[in-house]
Formats: sequence, structure tokens, C-alpha cells
Amino acid sequence: MGMIINHNLSALNTYNQLNLNNTAMNKSLQKLSSGYRINAASDDAAGLAISEKMRGQIRGLDQASENAQDAISMVQTAEGALDETTNILQRMRELAVQSSSDTNTDSDRQNIQDEMDALIEEINRIANDTEFNTKKLLDGSMGSKTGDVANVLSNTALDTATAATSTLTTLNDSDTNSLGISASDTVTVSYVKNGELISYDVTVATDTTLADLADADANGTNTDDDFTLTVTADGVITATANTAGTADAVYGLTITVKDADGDTNTTATNALSSFTQTTKAQDKRNDGSSTVLIGANTGQSINISIDKMDAASLGVEGLDVSSQDAADIAIKVIDTATSVVTTARSKMGAIQNRLDSTINNLTTSSENLTSAESRIRDVDMASEMANYTKLSVLNQAATTMLAQANQLPQRVLTLLQG
Repeated sequence: MGMIINHNLSALNTYNQLNLNNTAMNKSLQKLSSGYRINAASDDAAGLAISEKMRGQIRGLDQASENAQDAISMVQTAEGALDETTNILQRMRELAVQSSSDTNTDSDRQNIQDEMDALIEEINRIANDTEFNTKKLLDGSMGSKTGDVANVLSNTALDTATAATSTLTTLNDSDTNSLGISASDTVTVSYVKNGELISYDVTVATDTTLADLADADANGTNTDDDFTLTVTADGVITATANTAGTADAVYGLTITVKDADGDTNTTATNALSSFTQTTKAQDKRNDGSSTVLIGANTGQSINISIDKMDAASLGVEGLDVSSQDAADIAIKVIDTATSVVTTARSKMGAIQNRLDSTINNLTTSSENLTSAESRIRDVDMASEMANYTKLSVLNQAATTMLAQANQLPQRVLTLLQG
């Protein structure tokens, strides 16, 4: 290079290097002070896009975990209320057993009925007032969509071969022992509908079938004709309410067989009366089930539904225990109601256990995804510190060399001395 003074190219080159070092050192300082390798899109455009998508997933997973925890609290609130409903039903059963004994006077039974009525009112209050975050839980508004459903009672206590013929006088129990029903025996059919005890007698003829026991018009003693009895090929007897909905459901169906002397045929009575509810009566309603998002993305949700748990839905509305016969049937009605409540509580317990597992899974997924996002976004402090030290030394060296380069044009002055 010649000796020139207008353009100090060495100084310009050194100055450019100093600027580059300053820029690199500023970025290094930013990374060290923030802890992030990527502070702007220019640091790593592709890495930033991946990292931000992961952050959305992580925050979604964390919120989903909170959703699941809130859902557990909601279900626990409902289950806790039904625990008290169960206690009430147990007390009601106790009262029904007490009233079933004729050691009680009419006055005693009236006192028992008064307590029974108060307990039924409390079941309704629990169903109508139980809330979580002002959301009703047990009044049916959280139930899944359904149309009118008639309740169904099933009996599997008879021998398949004889049940298929359904003639009363030929029936055997499930162990093929004869029920010993004879023509001229009296069969008393009793059940509860809308809290009221309904009972009527059928005199057995040689050709009387099981289906005839529900044909109330045929015997002329009960014109309601509230249910239909059918027998399947595998010997299952079903009693189906003829009208759908909770108001017309049939509960506590009992078929009592007595001989001509008025003595109860215990074997036949026990076999024919062993009905259990297999389909619960329901009223038509729109879907009110709660959807809980338990994942980071759309559609990763579960539905939680809780049926109506008032006295009418359980079949105990207006339940009468003021007589021995009514109290005896009421025991079976309360057993059915207790079964409905405990089934609902078991379902809630299963949901809680599922959500506990969901929370554990969400926590693990969030942790693993955070680790993956960290490897993309976070800076390696040790490595970056080494890089910063290098840049600091280079910056100092460039500053010194710039000072030296600025002195180069002064050599021209030696030519001007004379």
C-alpha cells in the first residue's frame, strides 16, 4: 500500500472488525443475561417457530391439568352430596322395616310416615341445591341427552325350560325344583307407582300364564294396566312399565302366591318376586353433560354426566309406609333407589380415578415437552460464557489495533521534514 492519508484502509478494516465483534458480544451478553439462546427470530428462525409451538402445547397441558383438577372437585362435590342421600335412604329403609311390623299402632306408623316424608323432602333439597361454582349438579341439568325411557325389571330365578312355557302351574325355579303352584291358588301382585301401593289378586287357573299377571283388565281388579310381563327364550322374565317417564315407573314388584288355605308359598313367592331394575326410568331432556378439555388440543376432552337424583327419579317420591303391606313393598323400592345412587357414586369414583391418572399423564407430558423446548430455546451458559470471553478478548484486541491503524498516516510527516 502506498503512503496515502485520505483513506486509511487499515483503520477502516479494523473498525469493521471491531463493529462485528461489538455486535457479536452484545448478542452474547443478551443470551447470558436472558438465559435464552433464541431471543429474536433472527437468532434461529426455524428454532423459534418450533419453540413457540411447543410453548403453546406446554401451556395447554398445564391448563388441561388445572381443568382436570377442577373436574375432580366438581365430581367430589356431587359424590359427597350423594353420600348423604345414601345415608337418608338407609334411614328410610330402617323406617320401612320398622313399619312392616304389626307391633306398631296406627299412630306409630303415622309418626314413621312423618319422618319418611321429611327425609324425602331432604333428598329433593339435596338434588335441587347441590352446586359447584353455581352449576347445578344433581337436578338433571348435567345429565346426558335422553328421550322418555320406561323402567324395566328383570327376573332370572326361573328354570329356562318351564319359564319359556310361562304357565304358572308348571314353573320350576332355577334349580329345577317345582314352585308348587296349583290351580285355585291366589297370586297377589303388588308394586309401587308414583309412591302409591297398588295391589290386586289373580286366581290361578290351569292355563294361567306369567303374562296374565300383568293383564289387569282381565281380572277386573285393577284397570291401570301399568306394566307388561314378558318371558324370553332364555327364561328371563321382564316387567316393563307401559308408559315411559319417572312418573309412571313401576317399583318393588312383588308376586305373592298363597294356597286355598291362605298360607304363603314361600318358594314360589321368593322366585317370582326376585326382580331387579335393569333399566331406570328417565324423562326426556336435552344434553347437559359437562365437557372437560383434558388435553392441549381441540377434541381432547371427556364428558361428565350426572342423572337427576331427586326423589321422583329414585322412585321414592310420596312413598307410603303407613300400613304393613305398603311398608313391606317400600323396602324393595328403597333398595332399588339405593342401588341407583350407589351406581352413580361408583361412576363418579371411576371418573375421579381416571382424572387422577390424566393429571399424572399431563404433568409428565408437560415436563418432557418443557425439556425438549429447553434444548431448543435455552442457552448453554458455560459454552456461551466461553464464547463471550473470546469476543471480549477480540474486542479489546480490535480496539488496540484500531488505535495503531490510526497512527499509520502519521508516517507521511517524515517525508515533509527537510
